[in-house]
Amino acid sequence: MKWLATLSLAVILALLALAAPPARAVEATDERGVTVTLARPPQRIVSLLPSLTESVCALGACERLVGVDRYSNWPGSVRALPRVGGGLDPNVEAIVALRPDMVLLARSSRVTQRLEALGLKVVALEPKNHADVRRVLDILGGLLGTGDAQRVWQAIDASVAAAAQSLPPGVRRTRVYFEVNSAPYAAGEVSFIGETLTRLGVRNIVPASLGPFPKLSPEYVVRADPDLIMVGERSGLGLEQRPGWAGIRAVREGRICRFTEAESDVLVRPGPRMGEAARLMANCLLEKGQ
Repeated sequence: MKWLATLSLAVILALLALAAPPARAVEATDERGVTVTLARPPQRIVSLLPSLTESVCALGACERLVGVDRYSNWPGSVRALPRVGGGLDPNVEAIVALRPDMVLLARSSRVTQRLEALGLKVVALEPKNHADVRRVLDILGGLLGTGDAQRVWQAIDASVAAAAQSLPPGVRRTRVYFEVNSAPYAAGEVSFIGETLTRLGVRNIVPASLGPFPKLSPEYVVRADPDLIMVGERSGLGLEQRPGWAGIRAVREGRICRFTEAESDVLVRPGPRMGEAARLMANCLLEKGQ
């Protein structure tokens, strides 16, 4: 009667499937103001922005990623995933071939409409400050159905607070210039980097009025005369040789923190590693600050 036992098991499984609750539809309104609806939480995700890749993983859904942009490198497991180009120049054919049920990309991406025309669900999110990071985590948590968004945000917030508490009062008066790249583009007060600096209690030489990541003239930095410069190793090459920069106090007194490429990745991505970024800044201030 082996066939009867097999038939009975098949019937039981079928009945369980009928009794199981249907997949829950999820939806979110992205930064374009477009509401994206999916029949169920996405199981095959392509991410074209490193901060979004990291956020998906922090929310416990790393295994759902099937492709990422060329710059996504954390956590280590994503390095084994197929690469589909950069955020500005993604390979549309490679994305389609991965059969994603959701594509995450920046609002500034140039391929959004093309991907949608091919029938893909696209969610555009591009966090630029702390409030954006929290909101993006909430949106992704809702789409993924993980319910972990508040836990992740609270961990970030607590880590930033701990970094601030590690600094003595004297260091907190330091006037800081944070260079994002050698154009030079700087992190202003209203950027996520600038907001972290504010929480650390230091003064940013780039005011909110200039925007989050303004391109500055080298003379601006010379006139501002910061006490401390934070810069990536690559961007900081030859910094002392820039016209007039030898007279800047930070340069004159060797108060320059040059971050490695891996550290720079942490610092310039608005996502779950912002607490680690705050610690890197705090360590710089403890070593080189007043």
